[in-house]
Parts: sequence; structure tokens; C-alpha cells
Amino acid sequence: MQEQSSGEELFATRNMDLHILDHRLRVTSISKNGLVNFTHPLIKLIFLRNRTRCKFFSLTETPENYTVVLDEEGFKELRPSEHLQVESSIWLPLNVVSNGNASSSSQAVGVTKIAKSVIAPLAQQHVSVFMLSTYQTDFILVKEKDLSVVVSTLEEEFNIYKEEGGESVPVHCQDVSNGLHKNGREGTVHPVLIPKNQFCVMSLDPDTLPSIATTLIDVLFYSSSPSQDCVKFFSFSLIDGYISLVMDTEAQRRFPADLLFTSSSGELWRMVRIGGQPLGFDECGIVAQISQPLADSDISAYYISTFSFDHALSQSDMSWVMQMNHTDHI
Repeated sequence: MQEQSSGEELFATRNMDLHILDHRLRVTSISKNGLVNFTHPLIKLIFLRNRTRCKFFSLTETPENYTVVLDEEGFKELRPSEHLQVESSIWLPLNVVSNGNASSSSQAVGVTKIAKSVIAPLAQQHVSVFMLSTYQTDFILVKEKDLSVVVSTLEEEFNIYKEEGGESVPVHCQDVSNGLHKNGREGTVHPVLIPKNQFCVMSLDPDTLPSIATTLIDVLFYSSSPSQDCVKFFSFSLIDGYISLVMDTEAQRRFPADLLFTSSSGELWRMVRIGGQPLGFDECGIVAQISQPLADSDISAYYISTFSFDHALSQSDMSWVMQMNHTDHI
């Protein structure tokens, strides 16, 4: 792919819409030793769509914990517990739409496409973001209190809409009541780890979910420790009726091959895990620091934030990591 000129980039972004989706989200963490207290609500949220009004649900297992991102209806299912941590903010998911369609899996560009146009400008305005890439699209989560900063920062390059009751309503800076302000801490250099696992980004027809229920429960709740130099990472999202799965090849082999589907290339992904200590939610610029070299090199990538650390998945040889000062723990 040839590098775009600044004029071409501006033209491209002006032909894109930015949608503030009709979800108010909570970001939570369930401890590993406390999972037994939440298996019933999690199974309900994953498998029993007709018994909950939750429309946005994402569960990601890492070595430290389970990160659960869900809307207010889903959050009602999680009872307070010493094993449940809840980030205090309400988060709003943003989605970049080009020519009336969300970024599709056939493009498989992930965070690369939105790095320069959305993520970098927000980082410059000290807005922290929480990224959730899926098989279908990429969600940029921002804190509700930062909405005015987000709109004022991006409205010159995007047509911005807020979804309300199924309708897309144009939004302008003057329509957002909370005042312009800066917040958060400047991004710092974080060490990274590149595990040896190879990962798949896949999807599944929701109607066939019962067919893999036993395997999915086994992988999520009874998984064994990964082999040496690998890291445990499994992500399941059910958002507005679409399923996305991220798993390593070892987990993939446990599922029926004819039910899970991926892009036509079927290529495997490597992961960069960002952070030596838990990153927190006030620091800004982490996603921008990682995604910028990817965007500069036109490298396709997915990005998944969790409660403690961030994760970037790429199909490249990882040489792009060497462009950053993040290579202490490779």
C-alpha cells in the first residue's frame, strides 16, 4: 500500500463518519480465584441471549484476571463481590464508518486504519482510550465525561453521529453539555512482551453457539496453563448480535473447524503485550504509541485493551516493535 499524502488522508477522513454508539459501558475485572462466583451470570450473558437485554458483552481472559466489558443491562447481572473490580467511569464506544459501512473483516486492517485519524488526535488532547478490536470492526471506548473533548477534537475531520433509539443523530461540539477539559497522565514508555503463541481472529454464527457450548465453557473456565514462553489469552465478544473470538492455535484445535470462520487468508497473528505493571485507566497515549508505527508501515493489527494490560495482534514479523523504545522485555 502506498503512503497517502496529507491531502489524501484529509480527504479520506472527511468521507468517514464517527458514530457514538447507543451503549453505556462498564469495564470490570473478575479475579481468577473468584470466577466460581460469576459462572452463572457469565453463562447467561454468553449463551442465553433471550434471557438478558445485554447488547454489548466482551470477556477476555489473561494470566491475571478476566476482563468483562458490558453495557448497563449486562452489568446488572454481576453482583458486588470482593472478587469484582469495577472501573469507576462510564465508557462510550465509538465506531468509524466509511461509506456507510463499518470496517469489514475483509479489510482486516484493524487499529491501523484509525490510528492517525482518531487515536493520535485524542492522545494529543489527553484523552485516554480503551480499545476493543473484533472480527467485524474496532471499538474505541472513551469516558463519558470526555465526550466534549472527543467531539471538539474530531468534528473537523469526521461527520459525528450519536445513535439514539436506532436513529443516527448528528452531533456538534455545542450539543455536548460538559465542558472542555484536559485530564489523564502523559503516556510513558512501557516494556513489552512477545509470547510465542500464534493467534486466530475468528467469528461464529450465533445460531451455532450451542454447538460449541461445552468446548467454550471448558476453554473459558477450565483451561490449563499454556506451554513455556506462551501466554494465556482468550477473548469472546457478543456485540449487537455479532460474535468475535480471539484464541491461540492450541485453543482453536479444540473447536469444530467447520463452525468457526476467519478471513479468506486465514493467516495467524502474533501478539505484543504492553505493560510491565498494570497500566491503569488515566494514562493517555499508550494506544497511540503502539498503533503509530503500525499505521506508518501500513501493518494490519488488532488491539485489545484489558483491565491490566494492552494487547496488539499483528501478522507481521514484529520488526515494527523495534521502531519503539518498548523492547526491554522481548
